[in-house]
Amino acid sequence: MQDATLTHIDADGQAHMVDVGAKADTARVAVAEGRILMRPDTLALIREGNAKKGDVIGVARVAAIMAAKRTSELIPLCHPIALTRVAVDFGLIDDTGDGRAAVRCEVTTQCVGQTGVEMEAIVAVQIGLATIYDMCKAVEREMEIGGVRLLRKSGGKSDFSAG
Repeated sequence: MQDATLTHIDADGQAHMVDVGAKADTARVAVAEGRILMRPDTLALIREGNAKKGDVIGVARVAAIMAAKRTSELIPLCHPIALTRVAVDFGLIDDTGDGRAAVRCEVTTQCVGQTGVEMEAIVAVQIGLATIYDMCKAVEREMEIGGVRLLRKSGGKSDFSAG
């Protein structure tokens, strides 16, 4: 079981940025995923490259990378991190079992530093998927983003792998 202490709340109950100054630099890796559900015909437009706004997956990949790099500007208590790698992979899913299709996004973030890169991976997934929504909303507004989660992280004092 994880420590039940909220690290971003001080003894007086106030939000604060965690002091990582005494921590050693270690190699840190995090992997997150999520998906956007849509109609099969919307996925077909993405696959064929016929969306009105252009290459949906290419633009979403760049958006996810940009989001990872700017996470500390979006999440108030996140430390700025010098990322050494951001990898964004997309998978096209023709049938999710309920008559819908999906695009799965997986992001891997890496750094050598005093704090982890989980938030960078999670934010990158969400922005990558939101970009797909933005680029395809002209043909479908019922798309649904979900299942965003941390799959694994390593480095620092603990490792994690989703069960």
